[in-house]
Amino acid sequence: MLDVTPTPLQRLLRERRRGYSLPAEFYLSPEVFEADMAVIFGRHWIYVGVEPDVPEAGDVMVVDIGKTSVAIVRDDDGAVRAFHNVCRHRGARLVHEEKSTVGNLVCRYHSWTYDLTGALIHADHMGPDFRRGCHGLKPVHIRSLEGLLFVCLSDDPPADFDAMAARLGPYIAPHNIRDTKVAFQKDIIEPGNWKLTMENNRECYHCGANHPELTVPLFAYGFGFAPEEMDEHDRAQAERYGCLLRTHHGEWEAEGLPSKEIDELDTMITGFRTERLPLDGEGESHTIDTKAACRKLLGSLTNAKLGGLSVWTQPNSWHHFLGDHVVTFAVLPLDAERSLLRTKWLVHKDAIEGVDYDLANLTGVWEATNDQDSELVGICQQGVRSPAYEPGPYSPHTEMLVEKFCNWYVGRMAAHLGR
Repeated sequence: MLDVTPTPLQRLLRERRRGYSLPAEFYLSPEVFEADMAVIFGRHWIYVGVEPDVPEAGDVMVVDIGKTSVAIVRDDDGAVRAFHNVCRHRGARLVHEEKSTVGNLVCRYHSWTYDLTGALIHADHMGPDFRRGCHGLKPVHIRSLEGLLFVCLSDDPPADFDAMAARLGPYIAPHNIRDTKVAFQKDIIEPGNWKLTMENNRECYHCGANHPELTVPLFAYGFGFAPEEMDEHDRAQAERYGCLLRTHHGEWEAEGLPSKEIDELDTMITGFRTERLPLDGEGESHTIDTKAACRKLLGSLTNAKLGGLSVWTQPNSWHHFLGDHVVTFAVLPLDAERSLLRTKWLVHKDAIEGVDYDLANLTGVWEATNDQDSELVGICQQGVRSPAYEPGPYSPHTEMLVEKFCNWYVGRMAAHLGR
């Protein structure tokens, strides 16, 4: 039998201990980071934005995934397309601003011009043998899940996107993302590896101690607890939450709003999870008073009191769908120890700021929560740099989804690299 010595990364994948955080190299090593970008972000469906980012023909949005720049374009027929943001002449970057509106895509270097389908339509002085048809923009696979945009940089993207969309789409569709606008976007550079940002999102163990704004509308009990360790007050609160969950799930499902949990976080290549959860207080939205932040509800919804639909997708996103607005989050790695967290708040496209919604009220809870989470990610990154760091155990009651994120990550890396 051929004896093949595993690479250091294969050894790390093989030796990862289930139920424990990852070894430090996964958060620090430039070599692991390069492998993450090649395998996880180069071969899987990556969430990058929403259709309202490019609402009209000629609208362009640029998203950078590692060294790869992608231009997402709404063409003249209303289709959303994605291209590598590189001119086919000398390789200059075509689009430089994150958002713009164009008639055609024109390279400023030598004015090579592409239409909105990516076809090269103008290139002077190239001689009679030059074939424009061979020099169109290189396409990138793009799919819309009820308005959420995902791209895959691989020539052979995972085939299970349709299976995910078939099950997840009915949950999202009532909120009608295509009929919204981006009311606000905020980028934060978090001082930590992208996996620490994702792991922090996949649990609310830390919420009670760190998120005073978020825990006003949100029940921490919706994310697990150890019943044997609870006092009388906490047990009563957990029972109240359980009653609300059962009652509201029945009501919402009867109204045609799918609400029950689906969890495929570590059982599909395109892993995902969703569930509609009740909110505390008046229970309408993620705001400090839990009341709706926007007067115009989304889609054809007529009742703001629909809880919060949470959606998680591997490897880089999570989303909260309320009756009056949507908050979406994308994590884009910058280097081994820094990550971009991009948050967008969506409201009905006809809603008017200052009339139908107050921007500070709309964004307040999650702006505060993002800042607090960024600090938490930073102190974790500082900790894993220490020689004293060693992988610690996850709580079986509150960190199950962190474990599923790590299982998915290790499994996908091993599937491409071997163990």
